[in-house]
Amino acid sequence: MQSAAWRRHLLDHHLSPSTSAAIAAFRSASQPGLAPQGLFGADGARCMSARAPAVKGSGHLVRKGTGGRSSVSGIVATVFGATGFLGRYLVQQLAKMGSQVLVPFRGCEDSPRHLKIMGDLGQIVPMKYHPRDVDSIKAVMAKSNVVINLIGREYETRNYSFEEVNHHMPEQLATIAKEHGGIIRFIQVSCLGASPSSESRMLRTKAAGEQSVFKEFPEATIMRPATMIGTEDRILNRWAQFAKNWGFLPLVGGGSTKIQPVYVIDVAAAIVNSLKDDGTSMGKIYELGGPEIYTVHELAELMYETIREWPRYVNVPLPVARAIASPREMLLNKVPFPLPTPSIFNLDQINAFAVDNLVSEDALTFEDLSIMPQKLKGYPVEYLVSYRKGGPSFGSTVSEKMRSSEM
Repeated sequence: MQSAAWRRHLLDHHLSPSTSAAIAAFRSASQPGLAPQGLFGADGARCMSARAPAVKGSGHLVRKGTGGRSSVSGIVATVFGATGFLGRYLVQQLAKMGSQVLVPFRGCEDSPRHLKIMGDLGQIVPMKYHPRDVDSIKAVMAKSNVVINLIGREYETRNYSFEEVNHHMPEQLATIAKEHGGIIRFIQVSCLGASPSSESRMLRTKAAGEQSVFKEFPEATIMRPATMIGTEDRILNRWAQFAKNWGFLPLVGGGSTKIQPVYVIDVAAAIVNSLKDDGTSMGKIYELGGPEIYTVHELAELMYETIREWPRYVNVPLPVARAIASPREMLLNKVPFPLPTPSIFNLDQINAFAVDNLVSEDALTFEDLSIMPQKLKGYPVEYLVSYRKGGPSFGSTVSEKMRSSEM
């Protein structure tokens, strides 16, 4: 044993420093106790020095790499809510630039399965956690330098209220990220129209969540997307399903409310672009609305045009819509069984759509993140062709509905 140790000592003495370091790294892989001091501690755990610097806003976060999925961007992002609607598009854009994405999930192990193929081998890391377990939250943040919170709720359940999901959870994540010491960027995705004075409890709790995040993590970036449109959206899909099942679509208040729907991929691109800047987006709020303003009725017309069905509407006055949606809210915590998920008649969405929801004139927008958002008509709503009666080529077109005298 002594002769073997002596030979190893002589070999290391005559090798170049780079070769000696490579040999030391190889030994550390097979014997964790022999890990070199600069990379690993005595227990074999990676030290803080191996992560990105903890100084906030220290230049571009994306530092090196060719930009492809096999490059190294320098981003190690924990994306809470990655298994949701916006999450899949954000994970895809982070992964294709060579970032490592940690995906916390609380459901079954199949929940994040569709995300793993979006990145190179080992770059998408699903991790089990529970939003009420602080230790599990710290574990999924342990090796990150970026935290993005997409968690949100547009209706309440017996287990999770608006206050807990939209307010207390972001506050908790921001607190843990600040205590971490190595989190360079924290991005909170809120909602356009979030205000303490809103009639919608959802929007009020979103505003409270923003204030709590800034209090705990002043360098955070807040994104306020408008109603997002995409393959898995919760507005046009629900309208199309309702129209196909019942032959009409109810419009609250005649559908006169003005909204600014946005393509979900543009929102994901805005989040990624905010990570690429030199820290100019830190501590700021961005309102992300589409390039066109629609009334709810006009957006419904676009849906009917795409699915090639004759538009049939039923005007539901605002007080009547609230009366239809109220029983679920009153019975939610009073019955010993879960209530159905609201679709068309969701009280908080009815209250949110009671007033126009547009980007403010003096707000920071897509333009400040060097993005030109796409118009909805065309590819962004093409997924609705699946609701056509006899397939993509079935049904009457808009030109066929118009008389020759009207053309």
